[in-house]
Amino acid sequence: MEPFWCLALLLWGQTGPGTAAPTGQSYLPGTGRFWHITDLHLDPTYNLTPDPTKVCFSSKGVPAAHAGLFGDFLCDSPYTLIESAFSSMAPLTQPQDFIIWTGSDQMPTSTNAIYKAAAEFWKPWLQTEALLTLSQGTFFIRGFYTQLVKPGLRLVSLNTILYYGPDKVTHNMTDPAGQFEWLERTLDKAAGNQEQVYVIAHVPVGYLPFVRNTTAIRQIHNERLVAIFRKYSHVVSGHFYGHTHRDSIMVLLDQQGKPVNSLFVSPAITPIKNLLEPYSNNPGFRMYLYNSGDFSLLDIWQYYLNLTEANERQRSDWRLEYIMTEAFGLADLRPQSLLQLGQSFWPPQTKAFDKYFNQFMVGYNSSIVCEGSCKLNQVCAVLCADQLSYSKCLANGERMLF
Repeated sequence: MEPFWCLALLLWGQTGPGTAAPTGQSYLPGTGRFWHITDLHLDPTYNLTPDPTKVCFSSKGVPAAHAGLFGDFLCDSPYTLIESAFSSMAPLTQPQDFIIWTGSDQMPTSTNAIYKAAAEFWKPWLQTEALLTLSQGTFFIRGFYTQLVKPGLRLVSLNTILYYGPDKVTHNMTDPAGQFEWLERTLDKAAGNQEQVYVIAHVPVGYLPFVRNTTAIRQIHNERLVAIFRKYSHVVSGHFYGHTHRDSIMVLLDQQGKPVNSLFVSPAITPIKNLLEPYSNNPGFRMYLYNSGDFSLLDIWQYYLNLTEANERQRSDWRLEYIMTEAFGLADLRPQSLLQLGQSFWPPQTKAFDKYFNQFMVGYNSSIVCEGSCKLNQVCAVLCADQLSYSKCLANGERMLF
């Protein structure tokens, strides 16, 4: 498999005068907002043709029998879908907002020229130091950077593709591109400057929620990242990832089981799934609300497009899917709140988990039920990011659910 075009990018909203916030009012006192969009996956070959096997290259010859103006669940995104997402997001943004984008599209094996081109293209948004870190390296381009977003808030964009299984070049490296060492220096400096940090990346840390015993990145690198994030949990106010195409949360616990960080995986714009997968996701993007004092996370406004309906009506109607605190009766999205939410998923036939799993699919099919092993995979992925705690979770969960 080819490595992915996966750089995480910080953008400042430049859409002109902002309209009303999703709450129906302007900025709430003491809060800020930012937007997250991920996994666009443009398929430039997408076209509506009588032969369903030739609708899109990304279906790999599988008939895209339900293809429409805005795509098909067996295809990556047509341009019309991506354009409709940004067009729907634009009037919701305000000038003070910023946007994070966490990948991804496939790219050639030789990445150096593309990373350099990205650095050149991103000059309007990134500071000089960030551009240098992004585009320089000895053996290969590093593809990570840090930037001060506003006074007191620093963004750290990691290149977690360095730890992704299909990247054979870095397979036997303990610290590919020196990113671990750089990350610790960056977080240590941020602590010294009394800054809080948002971590963004494409591939998340932790365990995948739809398979058993599988970390999103290589396990050895996952353990190292988890250790670093635990060490600097007082500095990091939130983690934001993409890659899985689904909507999920994680809570990072320290070695004593105390919740110390909130982690979020945003659903994708692309609706693609393979033929054998039982479910996919409707396209989605989201807005985060944060405390402007300590930069802790307060809420999520998740927007989505019902792809089937959009194709039938020949128009895109992006709607608010949920507000997270309202959906689950939470006070905020701080680590303690996410831990309590994750623990509430354990009882059999709990409405909270059923709602969470439907949101995991971004409303793809509410009749699909996740129970037994499916539920165990999901809940342990929410509550455990390292191998030891994950193994204990599986053992305990087996006794609770079976």
